[in-house]
Amino acid sequence: MIKKSIFITSVIVFLTIIAVVGSSIYTLYSKKLVSVDPKLKEISGIEFDKYKRLWAINDSGDEPKLYRLNDDGSIAKEILVSNAKNIDWEDMTQNKFGHFFLGDFGNNKNERKWLTIYKIENPIDIKTNTTEAEIIKFTYPELDGSPIKPEQRNYDLEAFVAFGRHLYLFTKNRTEPFDGITNVYKVGDHAANFDAQLIDSFRTCTTMEKLCWITSAALSPNRKKLALLDSTSIWLFEDFKGDKFFSGDVSKIDLGIVTQKEAITFYDNNTIAFTDEEFKGIGGNVYFLKLDQVTKVKVKRSHTQAK
Repeated sequence: MIKKSIFITSVIVFLTIIAVVGSSIYTLYSKKLVSVDPKLKEISGIEFDKYKRLWAINDSGDEPKLYRLNDDGSIAKEILVSNAKNIDWEDMTQNKFGHFFLGDFGNNKNERKWLTIYKIENPIDIKTNTTEAEIIKFTYPELDGSPIKPEQRNYDLEAFVAFGRHLYLFTKNRTEPFDGITNVYKVGDHAANFDAQLIDSFRTCTTMEKLCWITSAALSPNRKKLALLDSTSIWLFEDFKGDKFFSGDVSKIDLGIVTQKEAITFYDNNTIAFTDEEFKGIGGNVYFLKLDQVTKVKVKRSHTQAK
């Protein structure tokens, strides 16, 4: 009798797990638009040009190129940034004038002193397969050459947006123990060497670092919504004041099963596109979601003002 009871319980638990996993997969794949070309196996940034065509960049190890995607996910065009290097390209954004910014600022080990952002024309204005970039350099003033303690490792970076005449950088937290805080730094949007200015911070979660890492950011075309991406969710910030992005309403959108989600952008003020990397048959896709058609869970902000 006891064995039978244990067996029944085990079956129920197994079926529950299957149902949860299945629901999680559906939550993600119901938003799938298209699978991308295998050449773009590590998409780290996406943006739409003025004609609403999707462009992507690859992570470190690839050439310093932008790729335009066809509607079926294949590559339509490549543009080489001739005066750039791809040490660790991690995100792409654009300003209200349509300039694209390519962030070569991945800093996994918190060892890079000077980081780079490349500024180029909107791709529709680039008539050949090559272009040159305006080069923006920045450093963190806190990195003064002293050893970085484990609890201070918050200088990796995979997310940024353009707002006004500045670029806003959202750190990927690698602290030990993990505290879940993403710091926001500000630099100018033109060619110069900048000391990044710490202006704010926000705690996402502390459950597990790989679930809480901020891997991309995007502003809506009207500059009234900010989206931050992690491996399971979109953090949506609305009704903020100026560049105090965390001062308004905050909600969370569940994206289902854990995949390596690395890039996000807005198609319009109500539509978000994001991508993930393929791993063992899961992922490698572009996804779309409508903000007025998804469940947004209001979250209690854990807001710490930068000093």
